[in-house]
Amino acid sequence: MKAVLAVYNSKYIHSGLAPWCLAAGLKEYAPDVEWCVKEETINQNFEILAKQIADQSPQIVGFSVYIWNKVQTIKAVQWLKERMPQCKIVLGGPEVSYNAVQVLEENPCVDYILSGEGEESFAALCSVIEKGKDPVCENVAGLCARVDGKAFASEPAMLLNPPPNPYTEEYFKALQGRICYIETTRGCPYRCAFCLSGRCGKVRNFPLEQMKQRIVKLAQSGTKTIKFVDRTFNASPARAAAIWEWILQEYGKSLPQGVCFHFEIAGDILTEKQFDLLEKMPAGAVQLEIGLQSFYEPTLQAIHRKTDCAVLKNNIRRLAKPQNIHLHIDLIAGLPLETLEIFGQSFNTAFALRPQMLQLGFLKLLYGADMREYPEEYPCRFDPNPPYQVIDTPWISGQELEFLHKIEEVVEKLYNSGRFCKTVEYLLDCTKLSAFELFGQLAKEDILPNMGLDEYTATFYRTAQQLPNVEREKLRDVMCIDRLESNGTGKLPFCLQKEDANLKQYKIVLGKVFPIKKGEKRGVAVLYAKKALAWVDYNCPAHPVTARRTANTISLTELLAKGKENGC
Repeated sequence: MKAVLAVYNSKYIHSGLAPWCLAAGLKEYAPDVEWCVKEETINQNFEILAKQIADQSPQIVGFSVYIWNKVQTIKAVQWLKERMPQCKIVLGGPEVSYNAVQVLEENPCVDYILSGEGEESFAALCSVIEKGKDPVCENVAGLCARVDGKAFASEPAMLLNPPPNPYTEEYFKALQGRICYIETTRGCPYRCAFCLSGRCGKVRNFPLEQMKQRIVKLAQSGTKTIKFVDRTFNASPARAAAIWEWILQEYGKSLPQGVCFHFEIAGDILTEKQFDLLEKMPAGAVQLEIGLQSFYEPTLQAIHRKTDCAVLKNNIRRLAKPQNIHLHIDLIAGLPLETLEIFGQSFNTAFALRPQMLQLGFLKLLYGADMREYPEEYPCRFDPNPPYQVIDTPWISGQELEFLHKIEEVVEKLYNSGRFCKTVEYLLDCTKLSAFELFGQLAKEDILPNMGLDEYTATFYRTAQQLPNVEREKLRDVMCIDRLESNGTGKLPFCLQKEDANLKQYKIVLGKVFPIKKGEKRGVAVLYAKKALAWVDYNCPAHPVTARRTANTISLTELLAKGKENGC
């Protein structure tokens, strides 16, 4: 019997972990089943993956289904069923685990759904089908199916033992340097109303030494990023500290330099031991994602989010101080009790912490989450199609949410990209606007069509000049610095260039006073407000956290004086 395990990833750089977990289950619990894994992205035509599956002539196909790939998956399933009616189609994953009856009723091409954790149940289902038995009669954990044409659902399956190892030789051949994922625990200690993680049971820790061995193999595979998908990595303080201490000891040894480890943590429960370890991490070795969601206490209470906001703010400031860790913090728009004004206050509080990334997300009403299952407690309108994004609530209108989408785009382009951080700081300082007000002003100008970086820079430059108290020459100076530090070409866009008869001489003098080796690249700009010359040498690596280099500056008076000393 042959099984194909398939998934549509959101981007090529992402690898799918779920099908490899199911494959590990087959190896462990159903070794006679022949299997292969097939991955494509949602950006490809769905038929590409469907045809790859059909070419294998499988008896059973399992798809991992998420909000981002449900549409493509259902299209592929319909295509396959038309051409291979005897092949059994099985769906699993969070997007079908809590609405299995509805999915089965709406999609006759789907034979079975496995709700919950599937390593054991998918292997059991394959074994039952291989023996010609009826899975409904065999008590397969998490099985959702039809009896006499009527769909039924089972409680999600949950493993009691650590899952088998998904990191097989086949996995590493398929990985090819993409972002890889690892879970060292399952379950979550929290039960946030918008999230599914709390439905995965209590936290179950997998054997620590076994996890270390797997991390080493992943780190040596050629990947540059290892993401821990533990729902709250530091839920067990001692365990989190043990892994961080081990990474610190092994970094540059069994864990190659340049590999980055990404963790999702609760920022308000960090311990002194953890701070001590994180502060010692090599720059760029660790990324921390901290889900704030909101700083408005009534909203946090309404969504059952336990957060000590005062401690959280102090802890994020402390994490940011050494500038060795990439900090990613999240806000969610559309939560209960949050008006546009209240959300703006949360945004300003979060931005003041100066993370490398401030992600402005939007509430999604997921199947299985309390906010979807109890509409009387959480009234809102949302799109019935994936990803089920909020349309409006009693506290925030659809027009206001659309405005926040524009702000999200501005934040992504100007701040999260790391390209215009110093320009943003200059604008905040001279306009005296709050961060939310500034990004809101820029969003009103609709400056974010689909355009190249140089064209976008010109649009931003033109728009920023219209803000109060902005001096054009100072704005140009800081934008030149941003472009030199964040763009390795060393070239300024046309909008920032100026005709200057002295520029060639300045560059000659600069080369004499601060020489570079032949073949090395240097970017240079005259700063007219400062009456200075700025330059960046690109032979030096960018900072591993900010991905920027640091510009050097010298006044034109001092440069020319030094030039005379060097005979220029």
